[in-house]
Amino acid sequence: MPQELPSVETLLGYVWDQNGSDLLLTAGSAPMIRVDGTLHSAPDLPRLTPADTEAMARAILSEKQWEEYSNGEEVDFSFGWQGKARIRGNAFRQRNSVALALRMMPRSIPSYDDIGVPEVVRDWAKQLQGLVLVTGPTGSGKSTTIASMIEWICANRPVHVITIEDPIEYVHRHQLAAIDQRGVGEDTESFGQALRSALREDPDVILVGEMRDLESIRFAITLAETGHLVFASLHTNDAPQSLDRLIDVFPGDEQALVRTQLAICLTGVVYQRLLPRVDGGRVAAFEVLVATPPVRNLIKEGRTNQLRNQVMLGSHQGMQTLESSLSELVKSGLVAYDQATAYSLFPSEIERH
Repeated sequence: MPQELPSVETLLGYVWDQNGSDLLLTAGSAPMIRVDGTLHSAPDLPRLTPADTEAMARAILSEKQWEEYSNGEEVDFSFGWQGKARIRGNAFRQRNSVALALRMMPRSIPSYDDIGVPEVVRDWAKQLQGLVLVTGPTGSGKSTTIASMIEWICANRPVHVITIEDPIEYVHRHQLAAIDQRGVGEDTESFGQALRSALREDPDVILVGEMRDLESIRFAITLAETGHLVFASLHTNDAPQSLDRLIDVFPGDEQALVRTQLAICLTGVVYQRLLPRVDGGRVAAFEVLVATPPVRNLIKEGRTNQLRNQVMLGSHQGMQTLESSLSELVKSGLVAYDQATAYSLFPSEIERH
């Protein structure tokens, strides 16, 4: 017999106990939990009604956030949960009723070794300036990888770090570095406004949570050019495509200049995917593009279609294709061959072991 509908707090506790990552609340469906990338219904719970989802949203949104939502806006938000995790959420409408998507971000920030970050990518956090792009689809662990790099910087470098996020996900503490985390909509009006003012705030390292528009991309590149180390995330399907994505945002008459700027300031691009482990949980596969002189020349000359060849030939410089990373995961027994090929654009390049 279905149980009485629990509170959001109780449902988040269930997600935590199951080592889940996401909670989806939508009218007409029972609460849905994502565990190891797979979505399933919370057991023995009734389907939610529009009144249920509205009550759940009101319970976790502030008055200002509820007002924004009531005015027809989708609302991004985050909050701490029981000292164990930070919850990143989005409230939106579907079929004229409230829906919520909540993602659980554990409060402890995973280390490089926990994630398996490639050595050359770890070295990027030691740079004094440049642009580091962390890319991949939604739910691929980009935020966690960036957080591990920022956490390493906080622990090991006497610098000033500014993050601009929508919303704030992982919370960092002052260590050897001083860190200021700015939430869009709470601490600043927009990514563009925060980036415009960043130069007056004495930063050494800047995190742009996501480069969403022309203004934020332009300022991020400018900051990297002017002696800052800039980290940013993008939604793309491989490392080389990320550069085309940035350049194509600009008007045609500006693209040659942007290619030149990127050729000068780019440090590297890492693309990642999360795959189910054979023994439970998930593991990351990485594709890495390092901004070597040949790579910079290809970017400047607009021949980004040749960058994959550089990645394939650049293993001695720390580069790797996604397929080579997947092959290693299959070889080590962490990921099944069929799973690896399903996550690849070039499955024929993955070796069966």
